[in-house]
Amino acid sequence: MTSKYKSLDKKLGYSFKDIELLELALSHRSVGNTNNERLEFLGDSILNFVIGEDLYRRFPDIQEGHLSRLRARMVKGATLAELGLEFGLSDFMKMGAGELKSGGYRRESILADAVEAIIGAIHLENNGDMSVCKRVILAWYQSRLDKLSIKDTLKDPKTRLQEFLQSRKLALPEYEVVKVKGLSHKQTFHVECRVEGTEEVATGTGTSRRIAEQVAAAEALILLGVDTRENV
Repeated sequence: MTSKYKSLDKKLGYSFKDIELLELALSHRSVGNTNNERLEFLGDSILNFVIGEDLYRRFPDIQEGHLSRLRARMVKGATLAELGLEFGLSDFMKMGAGELKSGGYRRESILADAVEAIIGAIHLENNGDMSVCKRVILAWYQSRLDKLSIKDTLKDPKTRLQEFLQSRKLALPEYEVVKVKGLSHKQTFHVECRVEGTEEVATGTGTSRRIAEQVAAAEALILLGVDTRENV
């Protein structure tokens, strides 16, 4: 491992022997034909299997539908992007000039794809030895998996708020980013959410606009008197 990637090596909990393979995993399609899309495809399949197997063993008494929702929560782009931020992938991504100028290094979808591509690269470097991928992925996800419960199969706050308002023929919520603080690679978003049924404005903060909107939606449900422990 070259000195350039020592910090990434530590955060990933895995040291690449093939640096070119790692750099390929970190190459966005904007750099040209030699990019991480094929590795991303492979990593996505591996991630779904590893997380699915862990959930199957972790929750022996819940049905397939609940398991699917739990897995979707773990492997969705937003969760992968959070991992990408934790790994500091923005500092290592290779992108074309246009993508860099538009701030692609902090875009959730690009970070999420890179995490999946890294999984694919780990798989290839170990000649398809799933035990290595499994060890690395479960280490990344351990704290998130340990916090999961059957309650996590409930719909997310934004979906629940929208369905609650629609069921009462009220206007859809309006979200507005009112402030963005911090450096470009480590920002905090402040969002306001306005809904019919209350004059109070719900607010939320998060490391991405999506997360801040979810927090604001959860607060809006509380302002509307909705029991946030149950589906609306």
